[in-house]
Amino acid sequence: MARGIHEVVGVFGDPEALERAVFALETRGFDRAAFSVLASEDTVERVLGHRYCRVAEMEDEPGAPRETFFGHVSRLEAELFPAPMLAGMGWLALAGVGAGIPAVIAAGAGGVIGVALGGVIHHHHAARIQEQVERGGILLWVGVRDDEREAVARQVLEAEGAQDVHSHVLAV
Repeated sequence: MARGIHEVVGVFGDPEALERAVFALETRGFDRAAFSVLASEDTVERVLGHRYCRVAEMEDEPGAPRETFFGHVSRLEAELFPAPMLAGMGWLALAGVGAGIPAVIAAGAGGVIGVALGGVIHHHHAARIQEQVERGGILLWVGVRDDEREAVARQVLEAEGAQDVHSHVLAV
């Protein structure tokens, strides 16, 4: 492989197809950190100094700002994990004081904070995905480390309906 960052890129017209592709890649050993999507429209404008009309303009743009893509399972973990963890911390923190009403209040507050964090994560994800769908699809970059992983990524993206699937190397 040539020097630089190797990626397979594809554009999805359907968020569910994107989710299926990411899940399929994860089950084939790709790390969550290998997946990125275009950052928000405002971030793109701030970083690049201009807006984009179609996501296709950003596919091979080396300076395009990105965000790690968190698939459905990852988002569920982020939404659900904080609630019991924070509730448990509330119970533990107040266990020394004695069980009772304060412990129940602390545990409930922890659960509420966890649910609120989950809502923020979901809203951010939905807004970013909708922005891209309106501009031609959802752009997904998949980092690959060798020719074999590149072939697997291409095959999965194409099988799940991605358009304009291709590879590129970004200079480092």
